Amino acid sequence: MSNCTINVWMAFLISMICAACAEPAIRVDKEAAGYGFGRLTVWGTIFPHRIYLNNATTRSGNLHVYIEGDGLPWVLPDTVSPDPTPRNPLVLRLMAQDTEPSIYLARPCYFGFAQIQPCNHWWWTEGRFAPEVVDSMAAALERLMPRYKDASVVLIGHSGGGALAMLLAGRLMNITAVVTLAGNLDTEAWIQQHHFRALSGSLNPALLAKLDKRITQMHFQGGRDQNIPPALVYRFAVRQPYAHFTIYPEFDHHCCWEYKWPEMLKMLSDLSSSDK
Repeated sequence: MSNCTINVWMAFLISMICAACAEPAIRVDKEAAGYGFGRLTVWGTIFPHRIYLNNATTRSGNLHVYIEGDGLPWVLPDTVSPDPTPRNPLVLRLMAQDTEPSIYLARPCYFGFAQIQPCNHWWWTEGRFAPEVVDSMAAALERLMPRYKDASVVLIGHSGGGALAMLLAGRLMNITAVVTLAGNLDTEAWIQQHHFRALSGSLNPALLAKLDKRITQMHFQGGRDQNIPPALVYRFAVRQPYAHFTIYPEFDHHCCWEYKWPEMLKMLSDLSSSDK
């Protein structure tokens, strides 16, 4: 096959991928609206953030903060996505099952903000866990806290959202628990495992100070996860004080967290009560 033919084929493939992913933020908006979630745009530091809120009537004094995975940083190994918004918003569907007051906290440059300055592809590729990303998410969450009257905050993240949950936990007040599902908790080990390009400028949760033992940690992992193998998460969890590590043998990176989520929320509630 000639180079010209290869280039035409690659251009066609990319165009098909982009067409299939057209207007992902609108699709997620519709899904969120179907769950009855409210929608806000909240500024962090230098970035705006999409926020979805549930309408839970529970008055437990808790606030669950959901953080999605990395979405679509790349459409091909050497081609950056023009819009990293998740095409499969797993964490949004988890929040739809939650009866506690909950918010979905999006990252900078996701959900229609990719073309707004200072956004560029660095923020969802190499810099996806940069200090500026964490700072902006923390600032956006702090702006929302008056709505919840200083509730006890539980950070919940899937995949790269688990990394951000751990990075945020050490920077925010009122954090009582961190829950990760297939969390990317040692990004350097993950890069080496897959021979990915380095996340230059990003923070690695494995290199930060251990969380205060008063913060409950629950790290869930799928036994069939080939993206983030259980061993990577286990090595992280055993270095954290009083962290709880659970493997679901039949789960992989995406399946089957939705089915078990009510049970996991019950585990979180029981564990948090026993730790008080």
